[in-house]
Amino acid sequence: MKNSQLINRTIFTILDIIAIVIISAIFYITIPLNIPNNIANKTIKLPKGSVTNTINFLQKKGFKLSIIDTYLLVAIGQPKVGDLKIKKGEINRLDFLYKLTTSAIQDFNIVRLIPGETKTIFFKNLAKKYNLDYKKLDGNYSKYSPYPEAGIIPDTYHLPKGIKEEKLISFLVNLSEKKYKKLALKELQRYDKKEWILYLTIASIIQKEAANIEEMPKISSVIYNRLKKYMPLQMDGTLNYGKYSHIKVTPKRIKEDKSRFNTYLNRGLPPYPVCSVSIDAIISAIHPDKSSYLFFMKNRNGVHDFSNSYKEHLRNIERAKRK
Repeated sequence: MKNSQLINRTIFTILDIIAIVIISAIFYITIPLNIPNNIANKTIKLPKGSVTNTINFLQKKGFKLSIIDTYLLVAIGQPKVGDLKIKKGEINRLDFLYKLTTSAIQDFNIVRLIPGETKTIFFKNLAKKYNLDYKKLDGNYSKYSPYPEAGIIPDTYHLPKGIKEEKLISFLVNLSEKKYKKLALKELQRYDKKEWILYLTIASIIQKEAANIEEMPKISSVIYNRLKKYMPLQMDGTLNYGKYSHIKVTPKRIKEDKSRFNTYLNRGLPPYPVCSVSIDAIISAIHPDKSSYLFFMKNRNGVHDFSNSYKEHLRNIERAKRK
């Protein structure tokens, strides 16, 4: 009987303690948090690390936080890394802790490479937008990438602010190499860089010429068919290499450009890819449609008409000219 009463008293004591803790916690979180005057209406940079590291950092900035706030933040979630805007006045304690896990401005630059863009234009835009050195970007690309062009897969990348040219290029190239290898093993069961650059070169022409993804395997078949017949490719897109990425190809340009990228004057493929390429373009280069197409002409709807003969191609040209 005495043991039973002792157990009951112990249970009630534990429950009382839990109740007191809960009531105290509820009372604690209702106490507003004062923003220190020295950082009011300013932006602070939240550090990397654990919840404790974040709490200690904020305490040093003047925030009146305790071990209870540490436990609360653990329960709410992991604090973000980056810049956090602090407004003047008071803030609800829970709101502030929640803001640490959701509202920090990530300390990253958003870098986007679009399919069909050349590294020359891409690096110039990076240098201008993020105050980087173009020559260092280009030099490090040559150092890390096995491909003179198309060594970086088009994508949207989030890169730490302040990243230097070498680390930036190393990251982009290494990530792209991993994706290339994975794709090559899936589609070819091997990753041979000498072979891969041929597919990248064909894919880059497809990227420049195709009006949409659906056309890509057809454009690919035209390239292969013309190569088999030892016909010059005669495709404008190959002349949009390097700094000429957005320059319209004119008869004058075709006549004056003596480089190997001019597929009107030279048979075969360009010496290397002319631009960055999408996964769809690469797959189309590896798996072209089976067709007899040798020509294509953009019609009035902005897509291409494909033909097997030059006579049919001329008819497509006339149709495209009609208003």
